[in-house]
Amino acid sequence: MERVLITGSAGHLGEALAWTLARQGKSVIGIDIKASPYTTHLGSVTDVELITEAMDGVDTVFHVATLHKPHVVTHSKQEFIDTNVSGTQTLLNAAAAQGVAAFIFTSTTSVYGHAMQPEENGPAAWVTEQLVPVAKNIYGATKLAAESLCRLQHEQHGLPCVVLRTSRFFPEEDDKASIRDPFSNANAKANEFLNRRVDLEDVVNAHLCAAEKAGEVGFGTYIISATSPFTRQDLTELHRHAPEVVAGYYPDFDLIYQRLGWRMFEHMDRVYVNALARQELAWQPRFNFRAVLDAMEGTGTMPESEVSKFVGSKGYHDEQFEDGPFPV
Repeated sequence: MERVLITGSAGHLGEALAWTLARQGKSVIGIDIKASPYTTHLGSVTDVELITEAMDGVDTVFHVATLHKPHVVTHSKQEFIDTNVSGTQTLLNAAAAQGVAAFIFTSTTSVYGHAMQPEENGPAAWVTEQLVPVAKNIYGATKLAAESLCRLQHEQHGLPCVVLRTSRFFPEEDDKASIRDPFSNANAKANEFLNRRVDLEDVVNAHLCAAEKAGEVGFGTYIISATSPFTRQDLTELHRHAPEVVAGYYPDFDLIYQRLGWRMFEHMDRVYVNALARQELAWQPRFNFRAVLDAMEGTGTMPESEVSKFVGSKGYHDEQFEDGPFPV
């Protein structure tokens, strides 16, 4: 029986991966600082003894555990470095020693940071793997550093490593009041499927595809986001007046949105491009803006995968904050 190790097994993506792999008959080893149905080893990814024990007999590692952007205010920079950087190196060392077949690292499109900020009258950013990241906070900086550690481990020890830069897939409200206040949660997330969101099921499947292809790839970095309809020729108008561009691809969207009392974002500052992951990992995401429109027209509810329904919303903090769901 294939043995897989999942870090962050009590978290959103970690639990989704564990649930999916367990249903496929895999032996799942879960590591997290929080207890959960899929956490078999309670503790930190920085604990060398714990990681060494958990890695025994493992074939594939899915390193999901991380401090996220919503933790930037509540956690110190050193805590980010300990978890996101040192923890990753601890896992890489143990994985190389064990001789695992694939090490899949869950990164984030947040690593691009300032590189995604277009000029005032310029085009929206066309975000591919070739865009040079410019981290704008400790979250992006530590995830980018961890990506480099994965590359080094492959180059120096031959460990097959695949880095997945995932876009937004959390169900929680947006961290910006400028989005939360004028848009309902469903409306905002529907809009994001055009350029910067992905369904949890598609994220899970991207990880499974990466594990299958890791030996062939060796080392690779891929953007994981819903397939966008836009091209480079749309970027200037997307940044100036997005609804007109969207209507050109989806003539029925405006009528559907009017019935719902929804509206499109006036401006889009970026487009995430998933072409490389679809080509090299044979990844086939199911959920996109067309699926959203069809679901809202047919059932009046956002499309939601089985695994998304199972995992639900977890949040990022145990405490509540006066100014919103996240203190950022």
